[in-house]
Amino acid sequence: MYDECHHPFSFWMRGRRGWAGWGGRGRAGRDFGFFVGRFGEPSPRAERGGVKYLLLDALADAPRHGYEIMQVIEERSKGAYRPSPGVVYPTLELLTETGLVRVSEKEGRKVYEITEAGRKELEANRDAVSDFYEQQDGASWEEYAGELGEFSRRLVGLAKTVHRAARRGRLDRTAMRELKKVLDETISRVDEVLDHDR
Repeated sequence: MYDECHHPFSFWMRGRRGWAGWGGRGRAGRDFGFFVGRFGEPSPRAERGGVKYLLLDALADAPRHGYEIMQVIEERSKGAYRPSPGVVYPTLELLTETGLVRVSEKEGRKVYEITEAGRKELEANRDAVSDFYEQQDGASWEEYAGELGEFSRRLVGLAKTVHRAARRGRLDRTAMRELKKVLDETISRVDEVLDHDR
């Protein structure tokens, strides 16, 4: 497994937790994959404890089967988050065991329905659901995945350039001091750009 601690940009990427956005599927996920994979950034997912409220919210207006629940959450998050079956079904089982959801079978498929206790639990935690979806109000990064992919390749190229120079003995204390200065200035400028509209 890739050791993020030894990557020249690891200190920055760990400090900018969440900056890379949610992880993705398809071309977008491949192009931007080094952020969410090699650097260990979390892939757009909700905190596990909060997923149950997203599931209850998805069931609030109609009974649904597991796949439909995943679709609803993806739509409401504007494509930024789609919970995996490995998260959805164990959580639904927990919700069923605690009486917040009831399950029935229709045409050979399990259908989940929120109970009155589930509605009360959802209302008590409505802010958690609203806050999560409000965070996804901006355009999904998948819409400009190509640009993000190109940006990621440039960062990797920069790291390779520094490593190549180190292997060839072209780095000394003076060069490292100058490189750190350039990198610090770049990070500062990136922070300004990303925080501009906050």
